[in-house]
Amino acid sequence: MSTQHLIEQLRELRLPGFVNALEQQLQQPNTYNELGFSDRLALLVNQESTSRHNKKIERLVKQAKLRLNAQLSDIDYSPKRGLRKDTLSQLAQTEWIERHRNLLVVGPTGTGKTFLVNALARHYCEHGISVRYYRVKRLFDALAITHGDGTYGKWLTQISKTDVLILDDWGLEGLTQSQRNDLLEIMDDRHNAKSTIVASQLPIEHWHDVVGDPTLADAILDRLIHNAYKLKLSGESMRKKDVAVDLA
Repeated sequence: MSTQHLIEQLRELRLPGFVNALEQQLQQPNTYNELGFSDRLALLVNQESTSRHNKKIERLVKQAKLRLNAQLSDIDYSPKRGLRKDTLSQLAQTEWIERHRNLLVVGPTGTGKTFLVNALARHYCEHGISVRYYRVKRLFDALAITHGDGTYGKWLTQISKTDVLILDDWGLEGLTQSQRNDLLEIMDDRHNAKSTIVASQLPIEHWHDVVGDPTLADAILDRLIHNAYKLKLSGESMRKKDVAVDLA
């Protein structure tokens, strides 16, 4: 079998990483000639594995539809923020997700809640965990469309399989009856099965009022809060700091 035929077969088998590594070995024979067969094969297999891993991360990040391209390495740990490195280190671990716990991030507007949850989300994607980010208003807008076009059940199934669901800007306005019902469906599917992250400028003790209906509020928040980690951010608005730097 010719080398070109072999490469074509490898491409048909969808092994692009393997092909790239093989072509590199062929182009630089002096670099690899001294290696044994098993060592050269291991390099090829490792490149294919790395290629698949990177593509999986790209796919997960794309599916997450994150609002910001945030990184954990860019997190600000200024003392006034109330955010400790050891706390974030624990959240960066995936054990809490494997245990199907939730995370509630609260704090005044501008304290970096959205940046933080987006940074965590990207980190989880890089570790093979599926994530989906929504601003709450847009979530309900999307759900209204699924009710109209008959895809509601399919959407619920998809979201129930997502490892981490992020609900940002929670509590900016009260919920309608339809929104309460939708949220209960989502929380019921995810309870003790998947993890949910909620970011809000509204203190947790006021969330009951946002839901509105006392019975549904109890049912929704019981599924969301009782097994959740709680993180409270503080300090002045990060946006004000950015403006000050820009004007300096």
